[in-house]
Amino acid sequence: MAVKHGVARDDAMASIELRGVVKTFAVGGGEFTALDSVDLDIERGTFTAIVGRSGSGKSTLANMITGIDRPTRGVVRAAGVRVDELGERDLALWRGRNVGVVFQFFQLLPGLTILENVVLPMEFLGVRPPRERVDRASELLERFGIGAQARKLPGALSGGEQQRAAIARALANDPSIVVADEPTGNLDLHNSEAILELFSLLALEGKAVVMVTHERDVGLRADRVVTLVDGRIASIQQRAHDRAPNAETRARG
Repeated sequence: MAVKHGVARDDAMASIELRGVVKTFAVGGGEFTALDSVDLDIERGTFTAIVGRSGSGKSTLANMITGIDRPTRGVVRAAGVRVDELGERDLALWRGRNVGVVFQFFQLLPGLTILENVVLPMEFLGVRPPRERVDRASELLERFGIGAQARKLPGALSGGEQQRAAIARALANDPSIVVADEPTGNLDLHNSEAILELFSLLALEGKAVVMVTHERDVGLRADRVVTLVDGRIASIQQRAHDRAPNAETRARG
């Protein structure tokens, strides 16, 4: 087990475990239960889709896994630690090392080039010498087919290219867990398919990939589909299909 800044990382323990997770929010003088007694295991090497209607608790569940939010009750373990017990400083460091987060609206810093955006997570943790950080970022951008865009600002890229850059940034520190919240929500069909192929490839490489989506057809591309209804897990569907990436995606790998 390696330790970075006092936060353990154990690549053999990259699974995600939620036990009895409840999350309530105060609203209008009362309480709203976003998650209600959720038990869920997600293993390495799997691509899991969390699906459900708006307000079903999908994004709240993703926030539990990433530590962006904390449960009102229950236990959240991920990448070998009790996420719900980490202090703010250790939580930020743990997340930076172990979790890659991909957002619907990309969240790339507009004043930095694409290359600089991907380098940033490595600078935050102080990993790799500066020259190696640039090399790592360049390799990721080349892998995802946007190496030629490295010196451009995000606004000069298409939506699909920006999402590829956001995934490259999420992978900068080689996290064992990737969590994507509605990553195809602003993309056309072609780019959505390409992003799903990338997620499938990451799962094949041993990462635990979790995608939140309201588009059930998109979710069906995953190994497992976890359906939430009113904050509870209504069903878990295991999919038996060939996850081998297509030739275009393999070439980028």
